[in-house]
Amino acid sequence: MTHYEITYIIKPDIEEEAKKTLIDRYDKIITDNGSSVIDSKDWEKKRLAYEIANYKEGIYHIVNVNAENDDAINEFDRLAKIDENMLRHMIIKRED
Repeated sequence: MTHYEITYIIKPDIEEEAKKTLIDRYDKIITDNGSSVIDSKDWEKKRLAYEIANYKEGIYHIVNVNAENDDAINEFDRLAKIDENMLRHMIIKRED
């Protein structure tokens, strides 16, 4: 079992309902591909170090995942790269 931490930045002007749908969608992608979500929580709305797609701030969201293989992580990465509501994402393999 491998532990991952996924951090992603959501556009700050997204509606609350659309943000909840986006988070639920990505949590479901992880679970549908054989991994388990330990926790999924908003961190906070923060000012970005540099402008991304004309945005100066973003909503940070953190997901901790236990994965048997990389299928869920690879699918999350693939879909996050093309999602227009996600400004950036980062996947870290934790050595716990």
